Amino acid sequence: MEEFSRIQRLPPYVFSITDAMKKAARQRGEDIIDFGMGNPDGATPKHIVDKLVEAALKPPTHRYSVSRGIPRLRKAICNWYKTRYNVDLDPETEAIVTIGRRRALPTCAWRFWIRGTRCWCRTPATPSTSTGR
Repeated sequence: MEEFSRIQRLPPYVFSITDAMKKAARQRGEDIIDFGMGNPDGATPKHIVDKLVEAALKPPTHRYSVSRGIPRLRKAICNWYKTRYNVDLDPETEAIVTIGRRRALPTCAWRFWIRGTRCWCRTPATPSTSTGR
C-alpha cells in the first residue's frame, strides 16, 4: 500500500528526535532538564482526579462523545472565553472540543489547505504547528 504523498514529505517528528537524544544523554549519566512536551511535572490536583473517577464510574460516560463535543462542555468553553476575554461565542456554531490546541490548529489548517496554498506560521512555534503534525 502506497503512503499518502503528504506523509512522505513530512519531516521527522521533533519530539521523537529529542526523546532519543534525552535517552542517550541520560544513559551517559548527564543531568537532563526536560522542557520538551510541556507535560506536567507534578500530580494532578485531587479534586480533578476525584471528578474524573466519578465520571468514569457512570456508564453513560463510556460512550464516544458527539463529534463537536458535549454541549455542556462547549457552553462552558464559551463561558470561559466570556469571563476571561469578554468575547461572546455561540456554543452551537463557534465552539468545538478537541484533544488540545497543539493538535487542533495544525489539523484544522491541514484539512483546509489545498496544494499550492501559502500559509503563515508564527515563530516561535510548537513543532506540530510548524510541521502540521
